[in-house]
Amino acid sequence: AAGAQFLRGGAYKPRTSPYAFQGHGESALNLLAAAREATGLGIITELMDSPELDVVAEFADVIQIGARNMQNFSLLKKVGAQEKPVLLKRGMAATIEDWLMAAEYIMAAGNPNVILCERGIRTFDRQYARNTLDLSAIPVLRTLTHLPIMIDPSHGTGKSEYVPAMAMASIAAGADSLMIEVHPNPKKALSDGPQSLTPERFDRLMLEMSVIGKAVGRWPEPAVALA
Repeated sequence: AAGAQFLRGGAYKPRTSPYAFQGHGESALNLLAAAREATGLGIITELMDSPELDVVAEFADVIQIGARNMQNFSLLKKVGAQEKPVLLKRGMAATIEDWLMAAEYIMAAGNPNVILCERGIRTFDRQYARNTLDLSAIPVLRTLTHLPIMIDPSHGTGKSEYVPAMAMASIAAGADSLMIEVHPNPKKALSDGPQSLTPERFDRLMLEMSVIGKAVGRWPEPAVALA
């Protein structure tokens, strides 16, 4: 109702710690399908390994390749050989050239439908933000590629209080889409609660972004994925 067009949900969750919540696996894909049927939202979900490709492609409208798999070249070739669009997240220490060459692996295998997602890179200062969101990548990519650009201010900052400012800055800088994490009770979220907005704050942010978008002539063009 607020204007999101996609639901990003992770059935398989790559986590730094092997003891952290890893997702519900294949059974969660049925939940995503039920959500699509109930809401009409497109489904984005992450593929972690080749054996799950067929089942993930069956349920997903867009297949996500996460930051940790950005240079898993055999996986990139396999998603390139199927027809579903691919959302390619930038690796935590990847240069823009690394990222674009990863996209080329997908396209060279036959799939031209790649979306580039900036989700923050690892830098020396992690005291105040989880990652460093590289908004300069937006104008740089505009000069280097025709591919659409998504910005993930939730992973990019790691803190919900910073997400609105970075989301609005992304629209102003020319992003084509945004991925924003939302949870009805962030303190009880099994994953990424500190960076999740409440539904009420998400509603307000969509209105705030519309002001920025209209000012720069880009609203309601950018798509928003609710994560």
